[in-house]
Amino acid sequence: MKLREFKQEDAKIIAGWLRTEEELYRWSADRFNKFPLSGDDINESYGPQKESGRFFPLTAVDDQGDVLGHFIIRYPREDDDSSVRFGFVIVDPSLRGKGYGKKMLQLGIEYVREKQLASRIDLGVFENNEAAKHCYEAVGFREYSRRECEMPIGTWTCIDMEIV
Repeated sequence: MKLREFKQEDAKIIAGWLRTEEELYRWSADRFNKFPLSGDDINESYGPQKESGRFFPLTAVDDQGDVLGHFIIRYPREDDDSSVRFGFVIVDPSLRGKGYGKKMLQLGIEYVREKQLASRIDLGVFENNEAAKHCYEAVGFREYSRRECEMPIGTWTCIDMEIV
């Protein structure tokens, strides 16, 4: 597995992995609020953010170039380069539970250490997404806070996690 820059054609594949409204909200929180999500929706959202120079969508691929997973790295605060946030973390549903998410996140952590100034990485995961939380813990993320999030389909507890 390797990471490469997100390509517009990846968006359709990623959108296809979001098979239910619940999966959409677990993946994107309230950032899209549209089900079913299309590749165009992802590309329209990512375009302006990429131009900021503080938003880096990445795609995990195998040796043949097949898309295995995806996530973004962003600087959450305009005036602070010491911390980045991972988001929109997803792995092809047919590959879940086989270590692909863990490997993708390890590559993401290496990417931050090699290419960005940040000394801290954080992310959020919903309490109702135990498999993702376990994956994040397996690569070293630790909980630092919890908060309630009003989602269009209910109130969920979000667990914020970090690696310093």
